[in-house]
Amino acid sequence: MPSSPRSERLRDLTRVVLGAALVGVLAGSASALFLALLDLATRARERHDELIFALPIAGLAIGLVYDRVGKPSRGGMDIVLDATFDEQTRVPKRMAPLVLLGTVLTHLFGGSAGREGTAVQMGGSLAELVGRGLGARGDVRRKLLLAGIAGGFSSVFGTPFAGVVFALEVPTVGKLSTDALLPALVASVVGDMTARAWGTTHATYLAPAWVAPTPLVVVKLVGLALVCAACSVAFVASVKAMKHAAEARKIALPVRMASGGAVVALLAKVFHLEAYLGLGVPTIQRAFHDPSVPKHAFATKLCLTAITIGAGFLGGEVTPLFFVGATSGAAYASVVSLPLALGAACGMAAVFGASANTPIALSIMVVELVGPTAIPYVLMVSVIAFLVTGERGIYGAQRFAATKGGKVLAPPVALRDLDRATTAAKEKTDVPDGEPPAPA
Repeated sequence: MPSSPRSERLRDLTRVVLGAALVGVLAGSASALFLALLDLATRARERHDELIFALPIAGLAIGLVYDRVGKPSRGGMDIVLDATFDEQTRVPKRMAPLVLLGTVLTHLFGGSAGREGTAVQMGGSLAELVGRGLGARGDVRRKLLLAGIAGGFSSVFGTPFAGVVFALEVPTVGKLSTDALLPALVASVVGDMTARAWGTTHATYLAPAWVAPTPLVVVKLVGLALVCAACSVAFVASVKAMKHAAEARKIALPVRMASGGAVVALLAKVFHLEAYLGLGVPTIQRAFHDPSVPKHAFATKLCLTAITIGAGFLGGEVTPLFFVGATSGAAYASVVSLPLALGAACGMAAVFGASANTPIALSIMVVELVGPTAIPYVLMVSVIAFLVTGERGIYGAQRFAATKGGKVLAPPVALRDLDRATTAAKEKTDVPDGEPPAPA
């Protein structure tokens, strides 16, 4: 006797919830291991400054490994996002160990990178593995992949509510994947609990004092949003320019990574930039209360991170962009007489929120990290920065259901395709000086 539609829905729901719980346990455990290894790598690098000289060799080695056995995993976060839209796109099982090892080596030898990309990719890879074990197909598989994103993001930062919203917000700009709310919530909460059960601790930040919402304060915060938008645009453009230049010249990944590592090592040693390598969490924390943090700190970190990520090193962008946002926000706040902690908190949320096109998730994340007093201002600055940056972002596979100007795109269009269309249109309209335009 065939099963009824109601019983099929119940079976699918049970499979999704149990699968999401398992994904949360696996993602939380993977994040706990990753953070422990990352802490060991960071401590070793801080004790032995000379390790930075081996960054080009590490880049060459990582590039060779990815060229030999990791080509299916090279798309990183874009593979995970593509898999949520396309049944035929699979997240490789080897992605989790490869990205974990590559990220730890990146940090050990001084690359300026983050950690969320690694955690989310591990979560997606583990979710794919769980989905295969459960025989998940179609919508059930997609929900488990989103649960993997939530579990990875939540467990690596200790922000379970932001993990849920990030997983729902990041796939498609202009449309929340609310049908995956339950599995994302389960995986996010379980992932965070699992990581903490393994003894994982997370960075803490100074809570901003309450500031009355006067018209002058609002004007100052609008100015901060524009500063954050400029930082986001500069970062996205820098990384894309590096990758496009390497692809145009057909530079092999190992050579590209070795060259990028050499540039980072040279800059770090010549200009004494050791404080800007790795995650840079201590400087982020200082930005909340210490006016002696250099005003140019955000630009230095942005430059080193763009070179590191653009060259192909592994990790992610969240923590470096937190650094850029916190230090630029604090620098701006000191100039316009806003509390440093408020400027840093708003900057943290807005720079990455605009770069990843996830202003709601990042606003929630910062509130989880610093407390509720900043929430209206954090959200306002993040949303304005998000709108001002236009159709840009760090995830080429992210879909746009509508432009930020309100034009509906049906079906949703991948950001990389929007980029190609924009480039093609620009090349079509660019005419050399002295030559008439081609006839229509």
